[in-house]
Amino acid sequence: MEKRSQKRAPIYEALEMFKRRRVVPFDVPGHKRGRGNPELASLLGENCVGLDVNSMKPLDNLCHPVSVIREAEELAAEAFHAANAFLMVGGTTSAVQGMILSVCKAGDKIILPRNVHKSVINALILCGAVPVYVNPEVNSILGISLGMELRQVEQVMKANPDAVAVFVNNPTYYGICSDLPSIVRLAHSCGMKVLADEAHGTHLYFGEGLPVSAMAAGADMAAVSMHKSGGSLTQSSLLLLNQGINADYVRQIINLTQTTSASYLLLSSLDISRRNLALRGRESFARVVEMAEYARQEINDIGGFYAYGRDLVNGTSIFDYDVTKLSVYTLDNGLAGIEVYDLLRDEYDIQIEFGDICNILAYISIGDRIQDIERLVGALADIERLYKKDRAGMLSGEYIAPRVVVSPQKAFYSDKESVPVKEAAGRISGEFVMCYPPGIPILAPGEEITDEITEYILYAKEKGCSMQGTEDPKIENLMVLERREVHGDMVF
Repeated sequence: MEKRSQKRAPIYEALEMFKRRRVVPFDVPGHKRGRGNPELASLLGENCVGLDVNSMKPLDNLCHPVSVIREAEELAAEAFHAANAFLMVGGTTSAVQGMILSVCKAGDKIILPRNVHKSVINALILCGAVPVYVNPEVNSILGISLGMELRQVEQVMKANPDAVAVFVNNPTYYGICSDLPSIVRLAHSCGMKVLADEAHGTHLYFGEGLPVSAMAAGADMAAVSMHKSGGSLTQSSLLLLNQGINADYVRQIINLTQTTSASYLLLSSLDISRRNLALRGRESFARVVEMAEYARQEINDIGGFYAYGRDLVNGTSIFDYDVTKLSVYTLDNGLAGIEVYDLLRDEYDIQIEFGDICNILAYISIGDRIQDIERLVGALADIERLYKKDRAGMLSGEYIAPRVVVSPQKAFYSDKESVPVKEAAGRISGEFVMCYPPGIPILAPGEEITDEITEYILYAKEKGCSMQGTEDPKIENLMVLERREVHGDMVF
C-alpha cells in the first residue's frame, strides 16, 4: 500500500471544513459552540469551544472509524512504525488497560515489574489476571527501582511457563530502560506477548541516540503518552500494535470502557501532534537532548545535587538511559525531593513534574526554552545555598518489595475493614496507597502490609507527598481484608 503523506492531518482538516460551513447545532454538547456558557467561552476561547463538537458523519466516530479518524490512525501507525494505531482519549491509563485486557483473562498470569503505574494493577482488578513480579534491583543511594534484568525475567518465565505476557516499562519515570529487545526475543520464544508502557517514551520514536522504542524492539503492543513528551493535549494518547495482533479484537476491548463521546479537541490534538513529530520530531528532540544534557552538567556543578544520566548504565539492570529525563537526587542537601519540589513552586514559581523522597524530575520536552533551563538551574543553586541542612534521619528508597498474598481482583472485591496505618502491619491491603505522581503503588490490593511499608507511608505523608488511593482522604486509616477473607486463599 502506498504510504500516506505525513503532511496530512485529516481530523484537523475535517474540523476546519466543518467550521467554515457554520452549521446550526441541534445536537450535543449543550453549550452550543459556547453561546450557552459565556464564562467557558471566555476561558477557553471561541475557537476552542466552537470545535467541541459531537461525532457526526463528516467527522467520523472513534468507536467505529471509517473515514477521517481511521485515516488519522493509519497515519499514526506509519509515523510510529506500527502495524496499527488507536487514538485514545482516556489517557495512557486506558491504553495500558486496553493492552492488558486484550491479552489477559481471569486467572492468567502476567509477568511484570512491581514499579508499574497503578493503571496496570487496575487492569488486573478488572480482568482477574494474576501478577507474577520480577522484583527489580534498587539503587540504594538514589532510592529508585531499576530495570528488569534479563536473567531474572528468564528465571520467572521458567518458573511460570503458563504466563501469557510480559509487561515492561520503557522507560521508567526516572529514565531507566531494560533490555527490551532481548526480553521480547525471550518472551516470544516462550509463546508470551510483550506489552510496553511507553507513557514517557513518545520521543523514542523520533529522536536519535535514544533508547530503542517498543515497536522497533518487536514488542506486541505499546501505550504511548502523546500528551507527555509529544505535545498533544492532556489525556490524549496512542495504543500501538505490532504485526500479529488482531486489531479488530483490540478495538472491541477498547470500546468496553472508552467513551462514546470522544472529544474532538483531544482527537485533533493527536492528529496535529503526530504530524508535527513526523515532520519535525527529529530536530525537536535533538534540541531536547541538548537542553537536558546542558541542565544535567550545570546542576552537577552546583554541588549537593546529583543529576544522573548515562553514567548509571551497566548493561543489565540499567541497560540504557533516557537522557531527556532530568532526574535529580536531592538528599545530599538534606532535602527530600518533595521539599525541593515545594520550594521550586512556592518560592521560585517553577513547577516541575514531581518530587519523591529522594529525587525530583524536571520534564523537558519540545516546548521548553534554554532560558527556562537557566531559571531552573539558578533556582536549584539558590536552594542549595539557602536551604541545605543535615540529612541525618532521612529515609531513602521509593521501592519496597511486596509479598502478594491474594490476587488484586479478589482483594479489591473482598470484605474489608478500616484500621489505623500504625496498626496495619501484618494485614492484607484492600486498596492502593501511592504518591502521585508518579503513581507507582507503595501498596496494592492483595499485598501484605509490613512495618517498613507503614513507616514509609507515614514518612512520605509527613514530608508532604501527594498521597492517593485510599478511601480515607487523610491517609490515617487503611482498608484491609477481614481476616476470614484471607484464610485458605491461595498464595501467589
